[in-house]
Amino acid sequence: MTSVMGLLEERETAARVRAEELRAEVERVTDELGEAEAVLERRVIARVELAEALAAPAEEADAVVPGPREVQVEVQKVPLAGSIVPRWRQGVTLEALAPDYRRIIELVESGAGGDEGVSAKELAARLELPLVPAKIEGVRSRAKRLVEREWLLASPTGRFTPRQPTAPVLGLSGQPGGRGGGS
Repeated sequence: MTSVMGLLEERETAARVRAEELRAEVERVTDELGEAEAVLERRVIARVELAEALAAPAEEADAVVPGPREVQVEVQKVPLAGSIVPRWRQGVTLEALAPDYRRIIELVESGAGGDEGVSAKELAARLELPLVPAKIEGVRSRAKRLVEREWLLASPTGRFTPRQPTAPVLGLSGQPGGRGGGS
């Protein structure tokens, strides 16, 4: 007859073996995840670079100077749903963004959540979306894209806040300082 202590030792050994197997599996999955994230990052960079390269010639083509028989027609570019989010820079307005991105920025800037910012779940609720994980993650993805393009800021807790406007630094004469400020 097997003793109780012997049964417990067998179970302990089996649990130890299983824990080691799982640790090895975690290491393998972590390595595989790192490789997959590196591939994803390269693909994202390639897509962004391609989008910027394709957008550059179109902007140059729009800058055609009319000749004696040419008439310049101003084409309004209206962002469409699913369009690329341009990087924020001085002078770019919300009109450059697709409506869903524009609405996210408006909600974050409206002060919902106070100084600590707004969570993706709160944004989804204010957008009147069903509060299911897929919709919340979709909103989080859009907000993170806005953070990457410097339209919003994100806190380490995952909350989104408005980008702080950058005011020009004025010199002693009241003129902008730094390069080109002249003195």
